[in-house]
Amino acid sequence: MLLRAGSRLVPSRTNVMLFTTARLYSNNPKGNIHDSELKDIISRIKIVPNKRVGESIDKMKSRLVYQSRKRGILETDLLLSAFAAKYLKTMNRDQLEEYDTLLYELDWDIYYWATKDYEQSPIPDRWKDSEIMKLLQTFTENKEKSIIKMPDLDKF
Repeated sequence: MLLRAGSRLVPSRTNVMLFTTARLYSNNPKGNIHDSELKDIISRIKIVPNKRVGESIDKMKSRLVYQSRKRGILETDLLLSAFAAKYLKTMNRDQLEEYDTLLYELDWDIYYWATKDYEQSPIPDRWKDSEIMKLLQTFTENKEKSIIKMPDLDKF
């Protein structure tokens, strides 16, 4: 499936992932991935964030609510939607923009960074000192031992 971006067609996120996986396995039938191949794959499936000019804070928050809830991987959906329900209302524009940038990362990377499982996915330097990442990691610790579920939209 191709998506329209302005006047040109671009591959959807799903197609890029499928193409990359198909290419990887066609080049390497045993499925062994070398570090250089993995870095190449990851660099090709990263999505460049859209630059939204003049977006109001209310519109940005609404978009971030949707993007937090509809990730594609249940674990990340639950984690980010509950996080957004708790913190999005009180974030200032800089925090919202940082959170927006985080949402362009791959789902499993966000999950592993939030849970501090750096063995699975080492945290890049750009997120090591991030205020939003630290807040997300603290939230993920779930010190209250509450059951995390998809929050109702009235919580946002």
